[in-house]
Amino acid sequence: MISFHSEVPFEISNSDATVLWLTSIISQENYNEGEVSIVFCDDEFLHKLNVEFLNHDTLTDVISFDYSIGKEIHGEIFISIDRVRENAYEFNQNFDTELSRVMAHGVLHYCGYKDKSTSEAAIMRSKEEFYLQQRLD
Repeated sequence: MISFHSEVPFEISNSDATVLWLTSIISQENYNEGEVSIVFCDDEFLHKLNVEFLNHDTLTDVISFDYSIGKEIHGEIFISIDRVRENAYEFNQNFDTELSRVMAHGVLHYCGYKDKSTSEAAIMRSKEEFYLQQRLD
């Protein structure tokens, strides 16, 4: 089950369609959906998590904590609405498109995709684009 929570005044639009889309990503990647919480927060909240749990003193748009068991997806995805807004502006994207990108990014991490190296990041970006097109069509 995919659920949405917020640490800031934010509510996702069209949550039912978003859940179906994310469920579809999980299924197409040959994984099973377990419990996935998506938490919307601000830069300050996510920065604290980044420092405390990942030892990174930087701002980021998304952090995924993976509790998956085998092929069953479980985890928490924390998304900074501040960062998504800024990235959407910087990359000349619609806010909802950028938000969808980071949600897909978090789910794709649970499906085994990494983004530490240049080649891994290219594969991740390609997968994000593939699934974004499904959402936009």
